[in-house]
Amino acid sequence: MRAVRRPEVRLPELVAYDGGEWEPEGDYDGLEFADADFAGQSARGARFLDCAVRRCAWDETVLTRARFIDSVLEGVRGVGTDLSQVSLRDVEVRDARLGGTQLHGAVLERVVVRGGKLDFLNLRKARLRDVAFEDCVLVEADFGGAELERVTFDGCTLARTDFTQARMRDVDLRGAAALDIARGIDRLAGAVISPSQLMDLAPAFAAEVGVLVE
Repeated sequence: MRAVRRPEVRLPELVAYDGGEWEPEGDYDGLEFADADFAGQSARGARFLDCAVRRCAWDETVLTRARFIDSVLEGVRGVGTDLSQVSLRDVEVRDARLGGTQLHGAVLERVVVRGGKLDFLNLRKARLRDVAFEDCVLVEADFGGAELERVTFDGCTLARTDFTQARMRDVDLRGAAALDIARGIDRLAGAVISPSQLMDLAPAFAAEVGVLVE
């Protein structure tokens, strides 16, 4: 197993954002967005470089094809956030509470997702490289058709996870606090699990190969 390369985010002295609405294709550099409500706004295709987004509301916010580089997302919350085809590079996500978030087709590289709860996360056909999930709850996360390389899930609860058609390389599931795979048990080639996890997943493996256990 090759180790995950973690982001080294060193934010410069940030300037407080003036409170205006986000703009599609906007260019945001060295800014701090704190305790703001961006619900329903669109920053489609925007670029965020050396930014911090703290305790902001993202309900139905559209960030399609946005780019977050060397940035921190802390305490963001929202339902129905559209992050499809977004690019996260050298980003820390801390204590996020998001539901029904669209991340399909996204690219995550050198990202840490620490704490928080992510419900119904859509990562279909996303590409994850050097991504560490730590002490977070993932409920019905959909990794269908996604590519995962050097990805870990230390201390995480994975409930009813979908790995249908996913491709894995150096994916470490051993540190997961709970591992529940609803679909795609046959796509774990390239991942490593613990002996106890193997016992827990044995019924799913048996069902996949058509073995009846009585």
